[in-house]
Formats: sequence, structure tokens, C-alpha cells
Amino acid sequence: MNITGKTILITGTNRGLGKALVEEALRRGAKQVYAGARVPMEHSDKRVTPLTLDITNAAQIQEVVEKVKSLDILINNASIALSDDLSDRTAIEQHLAVIFFGTYDMTQAFLPLLTRSRGAIVNVLSLAALAASLRALLAGQGVGVYAVLPGPIDTEMSRSLDIPKASPESVAQALFDGVEKGEEEIFPDPMSESLAESWRSGAVKELERQNATLVAAGEGKS
Repeated sequence: MNITGKTILITGTNRGLGKALVEEALRRGAKQVYAGARVPMEHSDKRVTPLTLDITNAAQIQEVVEKVKSLDILINNASIALSDDLSDRTAIEQHLAVIFFGTYDMTQAFLPLLTRSRGAIVNVLSLAALAASLRALLAGQGVGVYAVLPGPIDTEMSRSLDIPKASPESVAQALFDGVEKGEEEIFPDPMSESLAESWRSGAVKELERQNATLVAAGEGKS
């Protein structure tokens, strides 16, 4: 997609990456940039429209929907990063409110305009989203964290699917086998097992190992 002449809405624009995204969109010839933030930015370029936008606030999202008449690109950039050890439920809920539900609500609110323009949604994520953090954080306490990744299981939940399914009994057996073997990711049926080796030797698993090393190093200094 060519950015020139496009109308773009960017969330989380009051600083950091969001602010840089506004400048880059202008540099690439965007026709109009809606810059959303809890505290709107001021900008000298007339192509920039500052918007008061807390993406966890349904009323503010609706107000923005009413102001934006057309849209080519939605960049979900707003984020939050509270330091915690995953023992604080309030902190987790705050992260989910912004990163998950806020992004979901923005996407749903502007989907009609993006469908009309055959536009694009850009979700700014993080490498941290790919690697399990709870496992690394609890390793120092001697607690293991296992992920069971089954394919379809022959239960009521998948009864309507006319596809090969593993029996619940075989998945249960494989789960306990995996725990006894110390397999951090357990692939308990033929379908999932076909992905096991590529996962264990892949870049995402390597990233998790690197994160675990960093966490361990940090704990050693404290």
C-alpha cells in the first residue's frame, strides 16, 4: 500500500513510537493523520488532527468514529507496560484492557470505514508476545510451566467437525507423559506432533530461551 494520499489513524501518539509514526506518515505524503492519545499532541502540520482518545473508553472511541469520515489505515499502536511479576491481577487486567480489548474495540469500530476503502489494519505488537514469560519468571522458584497444544479432540466441543480427532484418553495420557519427561510444550496427538520439531528448533523457542537467560541474570543481580 502506498502511503501517499492516504488517511491514517494512529493511537498512542503523544510520545515514543506513536509520535514517530505520525512524522513518518507525513514524510511519506499522507493526506491526513488522525493522532489519538489520552493527552492529544500539538502539531504545526495542518494535516494532523489531534484526538482525545483513550482506547479503553468506549465513549471516546465512538466520538472519534463520528469525527473520522473516511479511513485507509488504522495503526493500533497504543500500549502499556507496567512492571510486575505476573502476581498482580490488577496490572494484568490493565494490560489486557489496553493491548487486547482496546485494540479489539478500535478494530471493530473502524472496520466499516476500512472495508469501504479496502484499507489496512496495522497492529504494533512486540517480540515479547511470542515467548512465554510466566515460565521464565517462575523458574527461579522451582516451578515448571507446561503448555499443552492439542489438535482437535473428540469431545462435545468439536463434535460438529468432520475431521480426524484424538481421543480424550490419548491426550490425557500424552499430557502426563510430557510432564514426566519435562517437555515444556506438549504436543499430544498426531496432528500437533507434526509441528513439534519445527517449534522446538525454531526462532520463537530460541527467543524464549534468551528471555529466560535475561530473567535469570536479573535475578542474580537483585
